[in-house]
Amino acid sequence: MRLIQYMGVSLLASSLLFGASDLMEKATKAGLKPIPNEKEALQKLIDPKGMITPERVELGKKLYFEPRLSKSGLISCNTCHNLGMGGVDGVSAAVGHKWRANPHHLNSPTVYNAVFFDKQFWDGRSPDLENQAQGPMQAAPEMAAQPSLVEARVKAMPTYVEAFKKAYGKEVKVDFKTITQTIGLFERTLVTPSRFDAFLQEDENALTDEEKEGLKLFIDMGCTSCHTGIALGGGMRPFPVAQPYKYANVGDFKGDKNGMVKTPTLRNITQTAPYFHNGAIWSLKEAVQEMGRTQLGKEISDKDAEKIVTFFHALDGKKPDVAYPQLPTATESMPKPDMN
Repeated sequence: MRLIQYMGVSLLASSLLFGASDLMEKATKAGLKPIPNEKEALQKLIDPKGMITPERVELGKKLYFEPRLSKSGLISCNTCHNLGMGGVDGVSAAVGHKWRANPHHLNSPTVYNAVFFDKQFWDGRSPDLENQAQGPMQAAPEMAAQPSLVEARVKAMPTYVEAFKKAYGKEVKVDFKTITQTIGLFERTLVTPSRFDAFLQEDENALTDEEKEGLKLFIDMGCTSCHTGIALGGGMRPFPVAQPYKYANVGDFKGDKNGMVKTPTLRNITQTAPYFHNGAIWSLKEAVQEMGRTQLGKEISDKDAEKIVTFFHALDGKKPDVAYPQLPTATESMPKPDMN
């Protein structure tokens, strides 16, 4: 009798193990990829040009938190992409210069794992993080600072000038391109490996049974037609596809010239409400259902949407430790803040 019970338990364990392995294979075939767990492989992925050094990352971090790169002296990259809040600001439309909401009602996407995106910005107009960093600084509704002002502010602080020399060499040109490049290099390090990555790397116990069920449903529903790759998003896709987006009248964004919109990453998605390009949906379950209707032409039930949301919790990743830096002291020669 005991032998029969033991055999039954063994068969059940083998069945569960096979099921997990089968799901891993299914996820891989659907185009889902893990963040590499080997330091060398990850470094090669996030830094293909070999530009990242500890000195540049530390300087980029300070510049990321530096509000004096904005015209008003009040807004930093971290204002809209708050590293303590999932890399977003938690409001529907980004708030910028003069405390005005984005005129197109665009929501701030997360900066975490943005290094894995194919394109940057909702319309995909920027190819990488270094180039992307130039946009918000100059945009009137955001930081509203001309390159010459950014350069003048940074050069007026000797501590920054010395830091650039240490990071790039004594002959470095402290210009707008180098400043924004350095911010981009810091942003490349904002990677958040999760239990989902461990699962794809053959740890069958990394996910709960409920999360596995949600993952299977996520794949079977066709969600990986857009949410794929390492970021589970980050590529350009048509939007909408099957049905009109029910909140399309919130803001005037229509995508790029071909109606393509960057698919948001699903990593840390539980922490980045509100959702969609215009931040019109606050419930993650509703967002899943609206995506099903809009993109897949499917009515996803409350029960199935909840299962998918359960899987999303496995995408909550470990954030890198980022201590708020002490910024250089302003000098008398620095251009003064301007709220106009």
